[in-house]
Amino acid sequence: MNVLIIDKLDPSLEQQFHDAGWTTEVDLTSEKETIAKQLHLYQGLIVRSRFPIDADFIEKGTNLKFIGRPGAGLENIDTTYCEKKGITCFRSPEGNCDALGEHTVGMLLALLHNFRRGDVEVRQGIWDRKANTGSELGGKVVAIIGYGYMGAAFAKRLRGFDVNLLVYDKFKKGFGDTFIKETSLKDIFENADIVSIHTPLTDETKGMVNLDFYRKFKKPIVVINTARGPILKLNDLATAMQQGLVKGACLDVLEHESNSFGLTKNSSVAWQYLTQSSQVIFTPHVAGITHESEHKMAHFLAEKILRVFR
Repeated sequence: MNVLIIDKLDPSLEQQFHDAGWTTEVDLTSEKETIAKQLHLYQGLIVRSRFPIDADFIEKGTNLKFIGRPGAGLENIDTTYCEKKGITCFRSPEGNCDALGEHTVGMLLALLHNFRRGDVEVRQGIWDRKANTGSELGGKVVAIIGYGYMGAAFAKRLRGFDVNLLVYDKFKKGFGDTFIKETSLKDIFENADIVSIHTPLTDETKGMVNLDFYRKFKKPIVVINTARGPILKLNDLATAMQQGLVKGACLDVLEHESNSFGLTKNSSVAWQYLTQSSQVIFTPHVAGITHESEHKMAHFLAEKILRVFR
């Protein structure tokens, strides 16, 4: 196999391919059109989020047998067209689910215990214990929507917090146990204090977390999105917070990220409201990224590919 790598990845992936007798080439700088012209030379392509892998691009890879992407999502790859062309797509969500589970808990605790505001105030010489009194996670009803690798990793890390855990997954059944209550969206709307989104980005889930969604809850909630930005509509979140439907939010991903997961300019009134609120915690799409997960994502991806094609 001759494999082209077009994004910076942990070197363990290349090493595993070399150990199998494969050759790799790395191109981190060429334009998409330039790479497309050379794509026929390769049997494998490893990507991340540099640019969309669309049908026109895939068509140039006349000898491609597989496309691999470290991490959970494949939404920047036209997987339907890959299937039509007999190209196998690989991902490695088991490589970064631990990082995301820890990060999600960390964001939630930071919000509930006012870490952000308290840190800023102490640096300014303000010592306001009363205003920074937090809320405990224990006893809360936490709902997880989407129970893949990421949702399961978050659930695992909640086991020590004495929460009541509700989990809904449209496509998966039979995962409930003494801690996890496998349930319906109706039950979540009736009972949840905290809702964490862990669904993939699809036509069905895009814009799913909107004003109508918040209005279905019996009480004000905290919402967490560490999945994909377009699932949650930012304008509707701002409106829901202003109307008292949402008490706070933890956002690692944003609706207006670029295709390469960079932050695009947003000067809307809603964005200004959210960025100025002490009840919103932001991180820059790094929930699944740690020094350890970078290695694990690459390692698991190479293992999967070699298992099929070696």
